[in-house]
Amino acid sequence: MLVDDHGRTATDLRVSLTDRCNLRCSYCMPPEGLDWLPKPELLTDEEVVRLVGIGVTELGITEVRFTGGEPLLRRGLPGLVAEAAALRPRPEISLTTNGIGLDRLAAPLAAAGLDRVNVSLDTLDPATFRRLAHRDRLADVLRGLEAAHAAGLAPVKVNAVLMRGINDHEAVPLLRYCLDHGYRLRFIEQMPLDAQHGWDRAGMITADEILDRLGAAFALVPEDAERGSAPAESFLVDGGPDRVGVIGSVTRPFCGACDRVRLTADGQIRNCLFATEESDLRGALRAGASDAELAARWRAAVGRKRAGHGIDDPGFLQPVRPMSAIGG
Repeated sequence: MLVDDHGRTATDLRVSLTDRCNLRCSYCMPPEGLDWLPKPELLTDEEVVRLVGIGVTELGITEVRFTGGEPLLRRGLPGLVAEAAALRPRPEISLTTNGIGLDRLAAPLAAAGLDRVNVSLDTLDPATFRRLAHRDRLADVLRGLEAAHAAGLAPVKVNAVLMRGINDHEAVPLLRYCLDHGYRLRFIEQMPLDAQHGWDRAGMITADEILDRLGAAFALVPEDAERGSAPAESFLVDGGPDRVGVIGSVTRPFCGACDRVRLTADGQIRNCLFATEESDLRGALRAGASDAELAARWRAAVGRKRAGHGIDDPGFLQPVRPMSAIGG
């Protein structure tokens, strides 16, 4: 098992397949993009499969989520999903995506064994989408959501980040849209993970503000179910059964119950989204390390996990890698 020094067990593996993305969302990267990882530095499909297999069969991983960058840009994605689905015990397999191309890939991914999908959608206004993402692709994202729903990738979850003065007035319209289409919406506080290091706490829309905005139009009641390691606080909408989630990563941290560990596209283990250190599995793997040796490195990396992300600490340092290079 992957147990840290604070007694938490990591069972949820986030696997980044690429640092590339076809959007340029302002809270993630600059309009001109970033210097992408050279292809030789990326894990091959075979290396991804081997490491995921070690995580599931040797280290107690029960959920595998493929992320990016934008994972739909990885040509071998359906095959990777199928390989993960063939593992025993079979993990739950999910995908975090911006939705571009999902209209074509939702059905093949579902057939390969994908269980569910999270799609980023910060606005329903085409002009605001262009301002945020520097691309005119809102219609593609909406088609991707429809295709995921039709393919049975349920519940289709929608992730939204509200930014002050840009889209913070869309909290209610976004929730109405998701309720009307059968999607499950989750609002996420903006985190200090942008490549530009321009995050400003004063400009962040907090969980309390999100709930205030939603409360003006809906009756929200905290769900009775135990939250466990789930990052989102869940609220019943107008008596249920519909729900909305709020992930207060900054103002309502859930570090004490965190069960996540991350594998970057270039084969580094990150025991926290905000970690300032990484542990190299790619180098050991390519040097001929055995599965047992790789598992031991993985355990050691998770064992050193800090008690919390430390955003409120005076000495907090934003990770050098932006979100696109870490994986969601």
